[in-house]
Amino acid sequence: MFHRTERLLLRPAWIEDAEGIYAGIGEHAVIRNLARAPWPYTIDNAREFLALEHGDNLPRFLVTLPGEDGSTILGMTGLNYRDDEVELGYWIAKPFWGQGIATEAARGLIEVARNIGITRIMASHFVDNPASGRVLRKAGFVPTGETRQLYSLGRDETAPSVRYALDLDECDYPPMQVAA
Repeated sequence: MFHRTERLLLRPAWIEDAEGIYAGIGEHAVIRNLARAPWPYTIDNAREFLALEHGDNLPRFLVTLPGEDGSTILGMTGLNYRDDEVELGYWIAKPFWGQGIATEAARGLIEVARNIGITRIMASHFVDNPASGRVLRKAGFVPTGETRQLYSLGRDETAPSVRYALDLDECDYPPMQVAA
C-alpha cells in the first residue's frame, strides 16, 4: 500500500531500505524519543526491524519525497498494537525536524487508518519531548489526561509519557488523496 500527501510519499519499507533507515534513525536525539528502538542503533537493528512480522493489516510506511527514487528516507510512521489498542508511532530524521513532515505523515497515516476501518488510535510522547505533543495535537489527537511510565530502550529507563486519543469519526479536517 502507498499513500500520497501534499508533499510526501508514504510507502512500504523493504530490506533494501535498511541503510537509509539506519542513516535517519541512528542519532541519539531521535532514538531517545522512541520506546522500542535501542541505543546505540546499528545497521543490524534496522535489518531486524524490517524482517519483523508487522501485524494484522496495520500500515507501516517509510516517509519519503515523491518524484525521487524513494531513497531519501525522511522517517517512518505506522500503527501497532499496544495493550489491545491501535497506537500510532513515528520518527523523523533530525535534518527534517521543524518542517511539518511528522504532522503531514501522521495525518496521511490517519487517512489510511480511516479508509481501512480503524475507528480509534492512541498515541503518546515522552514528557520531555513536547514537540511530539504539538505534532499529535496538529494531527487531531486529544490529550487523555493520563500520564504513564513507559520504558524506552533508547534511554534504557522508564520515563513519563503523555497519552493521546483520536476518534477517527470525529476528525474535522478534510481527507487527503490516496495513491494506488
